[in-house]
Amino acid sequence: MKITLALMAFVWSTSAAFAQLEPITLPLYGEGTIPYAKASSETEQIQSTHIVVVSKVQEPLIQVFLPSKANATGQAVVICPGGGYGVLAYDWEGLDMAKWLNSHGIAGIVLKYRLPSAESQTEPHMVPLTDAKRALRLARSHAEEWNISPDKIGIMGFSAGGHLASTLATHFDTGNDQSTDSIEKLSSRPDFAILAYPVVSFDMSFTHSGSRNNLIGQNPDPKWVEYFSNEKQVTEETPPTFLFHAQDDEAVPVRHSLDFFQALTAHKVPAELHVYPTGGHGFSLSINKEGTQKGWADSCIRWLGELNKK
Repeated sequence: MKITLALMAFVWSTSAAFAQLEPITLPLYGEGTIPYAKASSETEQIQSTHIVVVSKVQEPLIQVFLPSKANATGQAVVICPGGGYGVLAYDWEGLDMAKWLNSHGIAGIVLKYRLPSAESQTEPHMVPLTDAKRALRLARSHAEEWNISPDKIGIMGFSAGGHLASTLATHFDTGNDQSTDSIEKLSSRPDFAILAYPVVSFDMSFTHSGSRNNLIGQNPDPKWVEYFSNEKQVTEETPPTFLFHAQDDEAVPVRHSLDFFQALTAHKVPAELHVYPTGGHGFSLSINKEGTQKGWADSCIRWLGELNKK
């Protein structure tokens, strides 16, 4: 009997230990109302071939990957996978990034944000930004619990996810003091931004038309073109930013990163830009991709380390 109880205790403690290795999954809005949502027949779709692709997200959430406390730097990054505002490259530019950050002592928070849909949303163009703001606030609300610093939480985005990240970096708010939701009272300003081959501008002369059309439509009101052309929205309050892009990117021209960097420089916002001659578009961690862009990850970690000293 003693042996059986000891075995059960061992199994329970081992299971508990392994359970801590699993990511924390939290719905963005808890049991509250999801902003801009309306009843529809849409359901979330997941396809898995060489990468996991998620579309028609109905219930936005975050998956939180935490490093061991012994390795934790206090930094955390909310990660926005790309996919042209039509799908999410969920593991390729999300889960894999969180695990990579963990290996350097940084918490990785993957954001499964809703994609614009007239069928299931009342204001589709505002939905991704609303979800990104909530993710930053939610991370701040759990800072002590997750062993992260509330003033060291950044945003990272790839391609269209980079547009979302640059949108949050230029359209954040300080929180709503009048809200009955304590999370909504917190600031949504990221403390830093990492933009990976990002869509930044909706200027028709060089934008990524798929991302633009999916977010604001084919014949948008000019005010939304201006609003979401984030190189025009930079201020002195925009957070420090790390950008990287390939010069031969034919999907999202390198001008997106160049113009954003120029705007940051004009407003005296600390920024670092890496432009690689080759790499094309959508190279993620570059493990199995050809090109000169392979050094971006090391440069980014070095930049984060320097930022953490300030």
